[in-house]
Amino acid sequence: MLRLKTFSVIIHIACWLLFMALPLLFVNGRNGSSSLLVLLASPYYWLFCLTFITLFYLNSSLMFPLFFLKKRYITYAAICVCLLVAVCFLKPFEKLLRNSEGWRSKMAMQIENRQQFEQQRARRDSLFKSGKLPSQFGQRWQGGRRKHFDSISLFFFLMIMALSTAIKTVQQWQLTEQRAISAEAEKANAELSFLKAQINPHFLFNTLNNIYTLAITNNANTAESIMKLSNIMRYVTDDVTENFVSLQSEVDCIVDYIDLQRLRLGSKTTVNFNITGTIAQQKIAPLLFMTFVENVFKYGVSKQHESAIDINLHIADDIITFMCVNPVFERKEHIERTGIGIANTKQRMEHLYPGKHVLNIADDNDQFTVVLTLYI
Repeated sequence: MLRLKTFSVIIHIACWLLFMALPLLFVNGRNGSSSLLVLLASPYYWLFCLTFITLFYLNSSLMFPLFFLKKRYITYAAICVCLLVAVCFLKPFEKLLRNSEGWRSKMAMQIENRQQFEQQRARRDSLFKSGKLPSQFGQRWQGGRRKHFDSISLFFFLMIMALSTAIKTVQQWQLTEQRAISAEAEKANAELSFLKAQINPHFLFNTLNNIYTLAITNNANTAESIMKLSNIMRYVTDDVTENFVSLQSEVDCIVDYIDLQRLRLGSKTTVNFNITGTIAQQKIAPLLFMTFVENVFKYGVSKQHESAIDINLHIADDIITFMCVNPVFERKEHIERTGIGIANTKQRMEHLYPGKHVLNIADDNDQFTVVLTLYI
């Protein structure tokens, strides 16, 4: 932030130095060094510079934000007109030229031309008095000297006001964009926190139900189940608060969960969990695969029918592919209750892996298949 402000200050200083060098294009004569010294010593040079520098920051820092952005357009236009009148009254550029060497030499030439003009005017007046010229022609030449209009100052005024307005408009647009991006990021973080809060209780609730079933049947594996659940809860409470965790931690959690589920399964259900590739320092969103692993045991296990559950994890350099296949039992329950976990997982992947994931879900011939590819 400090670097950005410093860079902005440097840009402003450089632009104003270029602007202050513009009068040299108009007043520099043959003796460049002497003209420069005369220019810098002239109070009208500093009047010229300070007038337009003040106009720039007055418009960008005060007028534009206080009146234009608040839609007080009439007040803003009235102030601009007043400033224009003030610039026309000051005539900073004309006064600068009048006090420069180039302007004085120009005035000398104009005086010489003026003398010739006076001679011609005297000749026309004598012709008019003798009646050789019509009265309308004489009246046309008897007017006073026309006042000079400082058009260059007007041009600088319009340029400075337009430039300051454009710069402030761009800054306001960038600020609006940053606020929108920040609000979107905060919204995404809030949604992720909400989705995690939904996933964790759902997962723990199902696991506790399984342990409860083992306890009321006095199963000898109850203590081991509690230890497995303790490992899972430690992972959920300590690591899931982060957006990304190590892949090894996620795999350990899946292994504990599968071991916990095996304790309650009968001989009719076969569970295969295979890992190919090397687990190194890869990072992954926590509990991303767990939703699908839960569904495998929730809908792929039956006490009356034999079933085979296959869970595979393939790890490459920058690609992780998760696949699980299971038969589908209790079809009505699957249709009614599947949704929260998978829907939340899809939303999390949209936030955490935008354009970097592919999820294919197939439900054909009572066989449910999930293939999730992550590009990390």
